[in-house]
Amino acid sequence: MELLLLSNSTSDDGYLVPALDAILELADGRQDALFVPYAGVTRDWDDYTAQVRDALAPVGIAVRGLHREADARAAIDAATLIIVGGGNTFRLLKCLREQQLLEPIAQRVRAGATRYVGWSAGSVITSPTIRTTNDMPIVDPGGLDSLGLMPFQFNCHYFNLVVAGFRGETRDQRLAEFTVLSPEMPVLGLPEGDWVRVSGERRTLHGEHAARWFLGERTWDITAGALEVPR
Repeated sequence: MELLLLSNSTSDDGYLVPALDAILELADGRQDALFVPYAGVTRDWDDYTAQVRDALAPVGIAVRGLHREADARAAIDAATLIIVGGGNTFRLLKCLREQQLLEPIAQRVRAGATRYVGWSAGSVITSPTIRTTNDMPIVDPGGLDSLGLMPFQFNCHYFNLVVAGFRGETRDQRLAEFTVLSPEMPVLGLPEGDWVRVSGERRTLHGEHAARWFLGERTWDITAGALEVPR
C-alpha cells in the first residue's frame, strides 16, 4: 500500500502548499487524480474540486471530481491516484457507503493498484472506524466502520488546548473516553502540519510537531521518524 495521510490541508503558506513535495513523491509520476469531495458540506463539490485542482496544477497533477463521473464504481476501478478531502467525516462515509465504494477503494489500495492521499476526514476514514473523528454526526452514515486500511485510529487536527474558564472536555479527555471502552485500539493524535506516509509495511511520521499515542490508560508523545504501532 502507498498512502499519504495529512492532518490538514490549509496553512499560512497556501492550500496544500506544505504537502506538495510529499504528494509528488506519493504520486510517483501519476498525473491524473480522482478527487472525492463528499466530506464537503458547506462548500459546493464543484468548488471544492476546483480548489484542489488549482492547488495541484502547478505540480502537473490533473484533478477530476468523483461526483461528476457517470459511473463512480468504474472511475474508482480505473483510478491510479485517489485523493479524499476533508470536511465532515460522517457525510463522507455516508456517501461512500451509499454508493458501495468503501470496499472497492480499500481493495485497490491494498492491492497497490491505486495510491491514496487523504487529509482530515480523508485520513480518518482509513482507520477501522470513524469513532475518533472530531466531527458532529450531522448525518447517519449507516454504521461507523470505514476503510480499515490502518491498524489504528486517527484523530486529526490534534491538540490538547486548555482554555481558561471552559468546563467542557479537552481533546485528551475525549480520546480517553474512547480508549477506556476500546483499550486494545491505538489512537494517533496527529497535529496540524504533520502527516503519515505509508509505503508497504513501513509507516513514517513527518512534521515539526509531536504526535501523541493513546492506548488504554497510556499516552505518550512521538516525534518524526519510523511509526511503530503500539500494542
